Amino acid sequence: MRLDLSEKYHTKTLGPRSAQLITELHELRKSTFTVADVRTITGLSPTAARTLVHKARQRGLVTRLKPGLYNLVPFELGRATEHVDSPYLIARELAGEASYFLSHGTAFELHRMVTQPNFTVYVSCTRRVRPQTVGGYDFRFVHVTPEQVFGVTKHWIDKERFVAISDIERTILDGLRHPAFVGGITEVAKGLWMKRAELDLPRLVEYVRRLDVGAVVRRLGYLLEHYGLGDAATLESLRGMLTATYQRFDPLLPAEGPFVSRWRLRLNVTPEELDAVRLG
Repeated sequence: MRLDLSEKYHTKTLGPRSAQLITELHELRKSTFTVADVRTITGLSPTAARTLVHKARQRGLVTRLKPGLYNLVPFELGRATEHVDSPYLIARELAGEASYFLSHGTAFELHRMVTQPNFTVYVSCTRRVRPQTVGGYDFRFVHVTPEQVFGVTKHWIDKERFVAISDIERTILDGLRHPAFVGGITEVAKGLWMKRAELDLPRLVEYVRRLDVGAVVRRLGYLLEHYGLGDAATLESLRGMLTATYQRFDPLLPAEGPFVSRWRLRLNVTPEELDAVRLG
C-alpha cells in the first residue's frame, strides 16, 4: 500500500513532483538520497532535478548534507527544516556503488569493543574517497581492494534498514593493521579481550591468511599468546606465516623495547600495559 503523505506533511506545501519524490523515497526506505536518485524517480533532467530538490529544501522537506546529497526531514518533526539521519546511512551513500563496510574504530564501537566514544566514522571502501565532514560527522575512508572485502556482516539501523560492517574477527585484524584508526594497539588489545568468549579462532586464522599482512600476523599471535586465548595449533599456524622481518608492535610508538624473536616483534608496549587491559 502506497503512502499518502499529504496529511503527514500538512505544515509543508507539497507540489505534485515533490509529493511523487517524497512518496517514492519513503517507499524505497531511502531517507538519504542523491540528485541521481531524484532523476531516477522523477525522470527529470539534471537541472530540473536540482531545482526540485532546491524547492523541497525551501519547503523544509529535505536537508542538504553536502552538494548532491540530501536527507529527508521526517514528517514527525513537524515544522523542523533540518534533520541529519544516521551517519552510517550517510557513509553508505558516500560510498556510492562501490563495495564498502564500516570498519576500524566505528566497527569497534558498534560491536561494543571500546569504552570510549569514537567521533570519526571509518569506512573501508573499494573506491578512493577523500576524508570529509557531512552533516556534522567526520568520515574517513580506508581504501581496500575487492579481494579484501570479506568478513562482512549486517548492522541494522532499524527494523528495515541496515549497513555493512566488519564482523568481530575482521574488526580485530583491521585494528591490528591500522591501530591509529582505533586509538592505539592497547585499544585493539582491549577489544580483543572484551570479545574473547565470542572469538572464532579458525575464522580468525583464515582471515589472517586472506589479508596476508605480516604485521597483523605478528601482533595477533603475540596478543593471543599473551592473553592465553590461542591453543598451540592456532599459535603454530600463525608462526608458520612469519618471515624474518621484525615489526614494531605499536606502529604509533618509537622503535624501542626488547625484541621478541618468537613473533618477530619489537615490543614497544610493556606487558604490564597489556595486562592492565584485563583489569579495565
